[in-house]
Amino acid sequence: MARKTRYGGLLTLIFTLISVAYVYPIALVAVNSFKRKAYISKQPFVLPFGKLYAGVENYIRGIERTGLIQAFGWSLMITVGSVAVILLCTSMLAWYIGRVNTWFTRTMYVMCLFAMIVPFQMVMFTLSKFSNMLRLYTPWGIILVYLGFGAGLSVFMFTGFVKSIPLEIEEAAMIDGCTPVQTFFRVVFPIMKPTCITVAILQAMWIWNDYLLPSLVLDTRKYKTIPIAVQYLKGGYGSVDMGAMMGVLVLSIIPIIIFYLICQKYIIEGVVAGAVKG
Repeated sequence: MARKTRYGGLLTLIFTLISVAYVYPIALVAVNSFKRKAYISKQPFVLPFGKLYAGVENYIRGIERTGLIQAFGWSLMITVGSVAVILLCTSMLAWYIGRVNTWFTRTMYVMCLFAMIVPFQMVMFTLSKFSNMLRLYTPWGIILVYLGFGAGLSVFMFTGFVKSIPLEIEEAAMIDGCTPVQTFFRVVFPIMKPTCITVAILQAMWIWNDYLLPSLVLDTRKYKTIPIAVQYLKGGYGSVDMGAMMGVLVLSIIPIIIFYLICQKYIIEGVVAGAVKG
């Protein structure tokens, strides 16, 4: 027992240090967002007191220069729309794959797993070309692109969870007169709640912070997400308004952190449930 306690304390210390290492950069950005831009590079580790303190000046300047409010709206629409489409389509596909055992469903499952393995850099040029040909360069079109890239992990997690659901529950629903569609939405989908929330968090964090895919697909002259808008703080000859950038970065990470904190209790539950059967 003493040995277990000693190892438990050591592991707690190790993971605490790892947590601090992850949180420290975020805290540093938040601290520097309240400094005058002249002191951010010179004294990045000093707290913003006295002549270093700039108040909310950096935030106001960042919002004005980047058009952050409009960018926030586009990012929110793309993230919410993409996550909703991913959850609906991949959960239905996973249910079909888990309940219909044919060569076709097995092939679809393997293709979804294969999509997780292929590096994004291999399809960048083709993706950009086809997106332009199909006119997917709008916030509504990019939702379909995110569905394609987010389907692999989502189907993998949902399929594992579906295989852990007793088939007798669905059979009882069908005996009571439910159609397959009613069985899914009234019986299966509510049971999937932990996995749905886990998938939603993972996909939302990815889509909200994504820079590369919107820059390749979207018409950035009309539609700018937050990561793209932040790049407009760069001036000529590589100059960067560090104060405004720090303020914008803090504002951009607040929504996803709040979403994560609200839903974090479901993450482990959903991951473990989706790994019961593969």
